[in-house]
Amino acid sequence: MAINKIDHKKRIILGVTGASGALFARRTLQILEGDPRVEKIHLVISGSGLKLLRDELDLNISKSAQIPSLLAERATHKTEYLRDSDIGASIASGSYAVEGMVVIPCTTGCLAQIATGISDTLIERAADVCLKQRRQLILAVRDTPFNRIHLENMLRAQQAGAVIFPIIPTYYDRPKSIDDLVTQFCCRVLALLDLEQDAQFHWLGEAERPGK
Repeated sequence: MAINKIDHKKRIILGVTGASGALFARRTLQILEGDPRVEKIHLVISGSGLKLLRDELDLNISKSAQIPSLLAERATHKTEYLRDSDIGASIASGSYAVEGMVVIPCTTGCLAQIATGISDTLIERAADVCLKQRRQLILAVRDTPFNRIHLENMLRAQQAGAVIFPIIPTYYDRPKSIDDLVTQFCCRVLALLDLEQDAQFHWLGEAERPGK
């Protein structure tokens, strides 16, 4: 029997929860869709995440089959939409190989579930699988201010192997628009999955300062 493995093509899990920041989820999916190195995107959206897409992006979430194309703003071919209640999905098993997982935006509630090893939903189970299989797990936490419980959960998740990547934009690249901020953040996230993008700004020192 052939061993299920990934060569140069990558499979990525994209989890979306209900923290404010739907633009970051949209841009991440768009970049992944357009990257030829990505073979498959497993898109999982929580119940509160669906409401987020409706409220912040005015998406019609009534027909689940249309959600990937609506979110990416194009006809998708790589993206498989999975219900958060589908605990029997392929990504719930460590035997199914993926490059890694990004939860963007990530609520502090989802962070707490992952940090304590509770897997009631597919997002939580897939994240748990990434940790136990030593695969990359990136949690783009979106909340402020953080209380002690949030900080302790971040530390617990980080100690288990997750990368805590709060949605904090950069300004040294002198963004001209919100889209610039969102794009640069998403590029930095995907670089951790060895998916660096041409659009990503790289600081090269004072002599290379933008506008100089």
